[in-house]
Amino acid sequence: MTLSRRDLLIRASAVTALAAGRPLPGFAAPELPPGNRRIKWQNWSGGQSCLPAARLAPASADELAGILASSPKPIRAVGTGHSFTALVPTDGTILSLDRLNGLIEVNHDTLEATVGAGSKLGDLGPLLEAEGQALINMPDINRQTLGGSIATSTHGTGETFGSLSTFVTGLELVTASGDTIWCDATQNADIFNAARVSLGSLGIITKIRLKNREPHRINKRTWVMPFEDMMEEAESFAKTNRNFEFYYIPFSGMCLGISHNETDEPITPRTSDDDDDGVMTLKALADYLGWSPSLREYLIKSQLEDLPDDVFVDTSWKIYPSERGVRFNEMEYHLPRENALAALREIREHVEGNNLDLFFPWEFRYVKSDNIWLSPFQGRESCSIAIHRFYEEDYRPLFAAVEPILQKHGGRPHWGKLHTLKADGFSNLYPHWNEFLDVRQSLDPTGTFLNDHLKEVFGLA
Repeated sequence: MTLSRRDLLIRASAVTALAAGRPLPGFAAPELPPGNRRIKWQNWSGGQSCLPAARLAPASADELAGILASSPKPIRAVGTGHSFTALVPTDGTILSLDRLNGLIEVNHDTLEATVGAGSKLGDLGPLLEAEGQALINMPDINRQTLGGSIATSTHGTGETFGSLSTFVTGLELVTASGDTIWCDATQNADIFNAARVSLGSLGIITKIRLKNREPHRINKRTWVMPFEDMMEEAESFAKTNRNFEFYYIPFSGMCLGISHNETDEPITPRTSDDDDDGVMTLKALADYLGWSPSLREYLIKSQLEDLPDDVFVDTSWKIYPSERGVRFNEMEYHLPRENALAALREIREHVEGNNLDLFFPWEFRYVKSDNIWLSPFQGRESCSIAIHRFYEEDYRPLFAAVEPILQKHGGRPHWGKLHTLKADGFSNLYPHWNEFLDVRQSLDPTGTFLNDHLKEVFGLA
């Protein structure tokens, strides 16, 4: 196998994936019983699956209300399967919102747009641009639905930007009783505080009103620097760039920094988005040199340390996302900003000191605080640390080794990423936990939207 210096730099940042396919070994989906024509659902990584009694896709709120009244329970909404936790699996009904998509209403004066909850983030870019608007910030994967993204507080990076849920100024919710409720900061405010990050447990969100901004171009710069230098400079980079994040490549001593800044420069050609070869190169090095961490680090570092910066410019919605195809399972925790770099350093010492088996780069991002009840960023400036495991490998030993460190430093898990917390742990992390549970109980007293996973999360098992 050849090792391209430039490809390794660009592709080693592949720490998220557009995934669909067979289940993880040891995590197989249940077999179809003879004569049963149920269609199996599974998420991108294959780590979550189920055999629902029904799979439906309403085209309107009225049709949705009828489905909620007559379909097998529990009922779980599904986006594109990007979550790694068991938010979707049910033996009742899986509800796709694919037909509830696109622009519904645009307010040019306030730079707001109301869109269908089933709209994919990547589709919103050109639709909003045609109306003189753009999303304020984006994550680095754009295949998720907007409804699924706000349900789990999906986020990008940048110390002045919250998660996507913070850009929501209103939403429409169809409840278990079939009622349609509009909520915003002044109308049904408690429901609004709960529904902007709800794990799909309050009802089905059909419409979302977003605060946007004018279209703009972004200059994206990617560079390499040693781990210790990044530890010293990360806070400065976060303060002086619109968006900043970095990746640490395990067993290399090297980090990959990425910054985004607004610019009037002309659009320049983009480098390849095919990240698969670089990730699999890192896997090969782990497979062949796992017995010698020092040799592995020497080879990776020697290919990275002299690489020049990579810079290009494009429209914002084209800059943020990357196409990635190597599947994985993921754990991500959001930590108080003042603790996060120390936590990353401790994880590195533990993983590399014990020569734990992994090769995916780790992602470190900055996120602004908010006041949303179940947002992991509620009440504190935060940094997120994401750890990944190749989809064909058992993620549990690695995550079990890392999770206590993340929890020790005050981390809250991403709602869509793997974790082991239950209701008692969450109640200590979220000041408005009981208020959320009260709203949830009032909207769904019979548990129409509660699968087994959510019953554990909310302590209702």
